[in-house]
Amino acid sequence: MDGRGNEAVLLAHLHAADVADVVAVEAAEGGQAAVAGLARRRDGSRVFVKAFDEPPAADVFAAEAEGLAALRMLGGATTPEVLLASTDLLVLEALHPRRDDAAFWEHLAHDLARVHSTTHDRFGWHQDNWLGRRRQANTWEEDGFEFFTQHRLLRWLDEPRVQAALDAEDRAALERLCARLPELLPERPACLVHGDLWAGNVLATAAGAPALIDPAVSYTWAEIDLAHVWTTSPPPQAARFFAVYAEVTGLDAGWRERVPLVQLRQHLAVVAQFEPDRGAADAIRSTLAPFRRRT
Repeated sequence: MDGRGNEAVLLAHLHAADVADVVAVEAAEGGQAAVAGLARRRDGSRVFVKAFDEPPAADVFAAEAEGLAALRMLGGATTPEVLLASTDLLVLEALHPRRDDAAFWEHLAHDLARVHSTTHDRFGWHQDNWLGRRRQANTWEEDGFEFFTQHRLLRWLDEPRVQAALDAEDRAALERLCARLPELLPERPACLVHGDLWAGNVLATAAGAPALIDPAVSYTWAEIDLAHVWTTSPPPQAARFFAVYAEVTGLDAGWRERVPLVQLRQHLAVVAQFEPDRGAADAIRSTLAPFRRRT
């Protein structure tokens, strides 16, 4: 759907929700799963609006609103105020583009370290939520490797696009990788994570402080967030983010070598939902190559 079509969809949803003082909607860039834009009201103020042409379920926006509240109330992060979360529409306080300088990214490092300091004795969340248009299973598990294996990796193998992209040996290689995860990754505690922290989900307040949007929260490994920022083209100034985060949290230098394993979850989710997949299937096959059987 083009920009004008998106604007019409959003305006129709706003009017259906009795948000009648909107005079114009400008389509926003960046999102893939839903249509989004900035709505200008009669008093000149703006709000952010998001909708699906066909919502995948009735709880999508309620789960997103809860995730924003969890990041703010449990993790101390800055998130936009939720003005409306219905089956069809999400309306949020409007934020601003982030300021890509070293100070901004250093601030974000401290914010994310604080979010990750919120821990739990189990992996998961009290309910499922959403990653794009796919439900994210958050069934509680005592063991982080089991949680990551079952609910973040193998759960994608039944998706039609993943079945088309990965052959039988790829899928077998993923299962072999999962069986070896305790050898390949260090044991880490379950902590609160954003869950979909690509660079585009970092915006700013009017004062220029980092603000987070579009979460898929759960209690799992902190490196889920770190790997996603690392692989989604952050600007050069973000080097300060990784250095400060490691300093504040005591993160070991080996995290960069672990990124391909941790980021498998996100690559699988991209293949399952989007065409083209922006190289995600190739990245998966590259990571799985050492786990393929040699003939």
